Amino acid sequence: MSPPVGPALVLDEMFSPVIAQQLRDKGHDVLAVAADTMLRALDDAELYEWARSSGRRVVTENAKDFRPLLWREEGRAGPGILLTSSRTFPRSRRSVGHLVAALESWLCRPDALSRPPEDRLVKPRGLP
Repeated sequence: MSPPVGPALVLDEMFSPVIAQQLRDKGHDVLAVAADTMLRALDDAELYEWARSSGRRVVTENAKDFRPLLWREEGRAGPGILLTSSRTFPRSRRSVGHLVAALESWLCRPDALSRPPEDRLVKPRGLP
């Protein structure tokens, strides 16, 4: 398999590593905090800095903590945050496929690498 060429993501600790694995199986560069002991040890500010320096956008529901980190860093290059909602994507085994589909749709956007630093994940058409 050739290396991924699109955006790189890191899923905040609330997301299952299964989601990252399914996206990697589809050729995307996605890591899960929950699957990495080094990343699990980081607080939000440290995780955001690690993601920024690694060229990864943070996927999180935690707008309250990550939004200030993003805008504090304004002017410094970085891929930003991709906000989700537990209302739109409930965290359960039954909804993993919906989140994978939505993230894959976002990753495959022609403008994914140039999206605004703060972006919001939406359900693709056709998902319940």
